[in-house]
Amino acid sequence: MKSNSTGPALGGVQDRWEDQGKLHEWIRDNAALIKSGYPKAVEVSKISTTAMDLFPTLTDADIDAILTYVDEKFKEVPKVAQNGETGGGSGNGNQNAVIFGVISLILALIAFILMYVNSNLKKLSDDTEGIERPEPSPFYRNKVYIAIFAVFMFILGGFFVTKGMIGLNRQHGYEPEQPIFYSHKVHAGINQISCLYCHGNAWESKTAAIPSVNVCMNCHKTIQSYEKGPELFDKNGNKVNGTAEIAKLYEYAGFDPKNPDAWDPSKAKPIEWVKIHNMPDHVYFNHSQHVRVGNVQCQTCHGEINEMDVVKQVSELSMGWCVNCHRQTKVNFNYSDSTGNQFYSIYEKFHNDIKSGKMDSVTVKDIGGLECQKCHY
Repeated sequence: MKSNSTGPALGGVQDRWEDQGKLHEWIRDNAALIKSGYPKAVEVSKISTTAMDLFPTLTDADIDAILTYVDEKFKEVPKVAQNGETGGGSGNGNQNAVIFGVISLILALIAFILMYVNSNLKKLSDDTEGIERPEPSPFYRNKVYIAIFAVFMFILGGFFVTKGMIGLNRQHGYEPEQPIFYSHKVHAGINQISCLYCHGNAWESKTAAIPSVNVCMNCHKTIQSYEKGPELFDKNGNKVNGTAEIAKLYEYAGFDPKNPDAWDPSKAKPIEWVKIHNMPDHVYFNHSQHVRVGNVQCQTCHGEINEMDVVKQVSELSMGWCVNCHRQTKVNFNYSDSTGNQFYSIYEKFHNDIKSGKMDSVTVKDIGGLECQKCHY
């Protein structure tokens, strides 16, 4: 349920106005069109008590361009990073480990077969020459076999211990239960709310930050129930009541949906969200440097977040995972106009090498992305 206090959707606005000329008049001076008594203008004016700004200087061409842009953005599907949840290519590392393990087992098997063949050939030779040999020791008392088995178990045990130690606190696949069920699929996917609307700090600072209750209430002051969206399910497959989850938000906000005008935002209590993606204290990661400067999509590290009802950590976020991404990610090295990054003008040598054909592109690795002090300080 949505109360009438925000306004109609921008997408498809041209289809809802029969007279495009009147729509242009509404955008330029809505107050005058309402005063004239035009039915559509009067109808729209009742949706919100807040008056729309006037834009008398806009031409018909300007307005048409704006409306076309709005329709295109409304229909636009959020982009998903091509490398999806693998990001820096950790899948290749896992594949190489499996190949190495298979090759090691094959070589070990060949070694045992050769040892067995050698033992039998020696016995056959001794029998032919009439040389008496002592009875062979049982397998479990043979020092050679025991030594080989001990070495093999030491290597195997060391491999799994090392792998386990490396994976400590990585939280790959971590999917905690949150105080309020929040579906990114509904918000960022279906409703196409920009990630930066809630996590605006990712554009400006080191941390992405968690939105305050007031940010949630910007929409949910009017969207008070969940009725038309798809069915919601938690990670265990249990059905979730969306309206009840919105009611939980109201408890934190101190908001009474029956008396919205009496709400005092200053009395809201913070929601104790459980942090999912954690970096070690000795690692420096700056969201703005990646999101704004590097144009890295959120899905590169967080997976297809716009398809998740329940968020989990899909990437390893390991050192190798990050380093591989720096080796592969190309830099927008054009600094001659606003599309590029002005900082990179100091790397004049790279520009000259690209012009002369010595290089075809510049990666993060080339501009110091593999230096230890970039991430460890």
